[in-house]
Amino acid sequence: MSDERKIEAAIVDHRLGNLYSVKLACEHVGMQAEVTDEAAEILASDVVILPGVGAYEDAMIALNESGLSKVLHEVAARGTPLVGVCLGLQLLMTESFEFGHHLGLGLIEGQVLPFDKPQDENGRVLKVPQVCWNRIHRPASVQWEDSFLDGVDDNEYMYFVHSFYVQPANEDVILATTTYGDVEFCSSLRRRNVFATQFHPERSGPQGLRVYENIAAYCKSARI
Repeated sequence: MSDERKIEAAIVDHRLGNLYSVKLACEHVGMQAEVTDEAAEILASDVVILPGVGAYEDAMIALNESGLSKVLHEVAARGTPLVGVCLGLQLLMTESFEFGHHLGLGLIEGQVLPFDKPQDENGRVLKVPQVCWNRIHRPASVQWEDSFLDGVDDNEYMYFVHSFYVQPANEDVILATTTYGDVEFCSSLRRRNVFATQFHPERSGPQGLRVYENIAAYCKSARI
């Protein structure tokens, strides 16, 4: 007999960012979502989402002082889907150079780097942060069919708000890239059960919501 229980999504509450817009996106695709900082609730969920908008250092202090850093490591070790969004993607990395040097969760080896005066084809310096719709590109050697980007069109527009970007040490984890001026950066990655985006799927229209639909579908299939 199939399990009709709704997929339970835990949205990690570290007091920074777009927590409730992520909650609404989860609910829109039929998941039961809770914003929480309770370890037991996070560990009992079908999927854990780490969102965020704001300062890297502040977020890591909040995660470390609350004990949520250890909880997220346990989530990843258990094989539970762990999804990072925007700052959440950056927090997964080894280290960040956002206004100093800060250690991250270290679940994905790599760095968080600043945009350094990105320029367009005419040499005009672009604004930082990047606040705009921009395209995500599928690398030639990558397939999206078995990922949370399944069904999203190559070169689709997604919504970005960020001044820093991630540079994974291993290019094999990169699912999508985006170009801002003369800077090409990783805009989505995956390593086993850890998936993350620099863009905001919950603010990217139907194609962005497809990401949340894929998350829900994956969790349902995992029950079978």
